Amino acid sequence: MAKPQPSLGPRPPRAAHHKRTALALQGGGALGAYQCGVYQALYETGCEPDWISGVSIGAINAAIIAGNSRERRLERLRQFWETVSAQPGWLEPIVPFELRDLFNEISSALTVLGGRPGFFEPRLPPPWLLPPKLAKVTSYYDTAPLRATLGELVDFDRLNDGEMRYSISAVDVELGNYKYFDTRPKGRKSAERIGPEHVMASGALPPGLPPVEIGGRWYWDGGIVSNTPLMRILEDETSDGTLAFQVDLFSARGPVPANLADAMERHKDIGYSSRTRLMTEMGKRLLDLRCSVTEVLAMLPAESRDHHAVKRLSAFAADRVFDIVHLIYRSKYDESQSKDYEFSVTSMRERWQTGYEDAREALKNPAWLKPPRPGEAVRVFDPLRPMGG
Repeated sequence: MAKPQPSLGPRPPRAAHHKRTALALQGGGALGAYQCGVYQALYETGCEPDWISGVSIGAINAAIIAGNSRERRLERLRQFWETVSAQPGWLEPIVPFELRDLFNEISSALTVLGGRPGFFEPRLPPPWLLPPKLAKVTSYYDTAPLRATLGELVDFDRLNDGEMRYSISAVDVELGNYKYFDTRPKGRKSAERIGPEHVMASGALPPGLPPVEIGGRWYWDGGIVSNTPLMRILEDETSDGTLAFQVDLFSARGPVPANLADAMERHKDIGYSSRTRLMTEMGKRLLDLRCSVTEVLAMLPAESRDHHAVKRLSAFAADRVFDIVHLIYRSKYDESQSKDYEFSVTSMRERWQTGYEDAREALKNPAWLKPPRPGEAVRVFDPLRPMGG
């Protein structure tokens, strides 16, 4: 785990034009430990989110954060990741760098064969031993252990009480529609109480994990449609100025593969990045347009403001500053396409540390503290990697 570091200084991590802080956590299985390191850095600098949005493993991390008091959040995150990353003792000695690829492949194979403690376990008998039509199950693993883990680590009364807004997504298996589950802003009742089943649905990636039933409908992992939870925050109707930390686990950009293993990993990166940059740019343009509508409406004479078209536009208008700080996981060594189910304690701690170091570095010179220029509604910052993902 990342060791606490000296304070970054007296400057607050958000400015007067930021009325709230949001944290968006992408899906990515075992890579989710990186998000915990980022959160630890935000925690230490007093930059706690008011709103946390996630998908898949991001939804699980977000539930642990939103479902605990501030002083227990890091402890609970560590407990979850130490549990699901447990391996046989013989697999966790100091691994020579030249054997790291072999170590990771063995670790990934153990996940495939035995599942993950406190997360998912293989079905018995294994469905792959039967013809697909005869196997009366829809997944290779059972997620009953995850339900028990969430029940132990997450206070769902706290999660639902609005102290920190919590938003996750899943996909309706029958309709193919994207579905949000949201506790909504403080002071407003949620349309639906969020429980362990909602978190499990957001991370139910087929065919490994089974769909989850909620209110008579069945849901799969939200990352199937979009692995970019930032969109929920961008689409919000409130006018609060927002500082959003977007934490991605797959990079949309990368080198041309040199071999088959590289090609498999690159394919996964592109698929699960879910066009992060494109979606962010679309959200940026939409919010820029909404803010421009606000400026134009203010120029209209008073007698025009009761016109039905003006009223429709008024509902679309927005007037806020939206700053997005983009952090993307990049391993310090070459990983394979199995990286998202390589759960060794060694890799988990490295990823956590990398997230912590990346966030600390980003927070050293927070360019988002500078006031925006007139007419500048949305700004995107890549404080570490300008080429971004």
